[in-house]
Amino acid sequence: MGSAICPTPGLEGGVISWLQEGCLLASCTMFWVSRARLLVFLVLPSLAFLFFQQLSSPSHCPDVAEKSSPTHVLILSSWRSGSSFVGQLFSQHPDVFYLMEPAWHVWMTLSLGSAGQLQMAVRDLIRSVFLCDMTVFDAYMAQGPRKQSSFFMWETSRALCSPPACHLFNREAIIPSADCRILCGKQPFNMVEEACKSYSHVVLKEVRFFNLMTLQPLLTDPSLNLHIIHLVRDPRAMFRSRQNTELELMHDSHVVMGKQWNKMKSEDRPYHLMQAICQSQQEIYKAAQLLPDSLRERYLLIRYEDVVRDPLTQTSKLYEFAGLPFLPHLQVWVQNITQGKGMGGNAFDTNSRNAQSVSQAWRWALPHNKVVQLQKICKDIMNLMGYLPVLSEKDQRNLSTNLLSPPEIP
Repeated sequence: MGSAICPTPGLEGGVISWLQEGCLLASCTMFWVSRARLLVFLVLPSLAFLFFQQLSSPSHCPDVAEKSSPTHVLILSSWRSGSSFVGQLFSQHPDVFYLMEPAWHVWMTLSLGSAGQLQMAVRDLIRSVFLCDMTVFDAYMAQGPRKQSSFFMWETSRALCSPPACHLFNREAIIPSADCRILCGKQPFNMVEEACKSYSHVVLKEVRFFNLMTLQPLLTDPSLNLHIIHLVRDPRAMFRSRQNTELELMHDSHVVMGKQWNKMKSEDRPYHLMQAICQSQQEIYKAAQLLPDSLRERYLLIRYEDVVRDPLTQTSKLYEFAGLPFLPHLQVWVQNITQGKGMGGNAFDTNSRNAQSVSQAWRWALPHNKVVQLQKICKDIMNLMGYLPVLSEKDQRNLSTNLLSPPEIP
């Protein structure tokens, strides 16, 4: 009988052991592969989130962030209130695109309308300019080729005197308007819009709003990030300055008074104008106090007299409100331009002068009887803003007598 063939015990045990080890190794491999896949699944989304967050953060791409959400600032004031000077505080900042009184074009084109009738047109133009849409001026400028010098007082804008609008000056330089007027006036009109879009802040100075209700839709407009700087000045100083620029302001005065202009005696017109201006400034201020907290935070009241008394502190306050750094070269410029000698040159130019002396010029220039009349007309706004009345001609002429008290801010 043939013998049965049986497997060798040693060989069988080795095969079994080898198979067991192989299975164990395969199981371990599958375990670690599965675990690695799980880790990749969990970690990749987090890495992707961090990557895109870093890519879109302002520190990584500041230009994109600034262009996508610019800050809009409206300097809201009246004629001869120091608004051109405050406008220059912003215009000379290298992060600011600035225009002085763009609504001048509305009033000049629609000159038969009254100030109240033109409010909506002015508001719509201001909104378009804040959004850097300069096609809005098609309705208010002559047809055909235009240059950036088509804008009213364009040379007061450092942004229109430096790249990309004009390449003859450095963007960070303090640029005198007289130099800009000579060298940059022939730049094409379309460069204005391009320049506007290259800045993080768009600042407009305007004197042709007479109430805050007209502006409220802009404060709540989601496409705007509007901040309002309400600049006021002593009505007596405004009156004196208006007397020196009566001819230049004649057209605006007609629009303010409307049909009433021709019914007034010529000697009474300046007082009626001041009454309208004082009333409008008072209404703007009171309306601002009624804004909800979220909007009221975007309103800042400032007095011209405080700016010229302490220019560095007040300019710092203005910049902080707008979210701008107070750069060292601007600090030097502000100090120099407010601590000069004399009364300055042209009434509409911003040049070196003794700004505090200018703010008190009415005290020796105006007859006391006119001051008394103005104090009656503008009594309410003077009380609100902390402008103290003079009770005698002696007090008026005594420049050491302080006529400022803190404004009545709730």
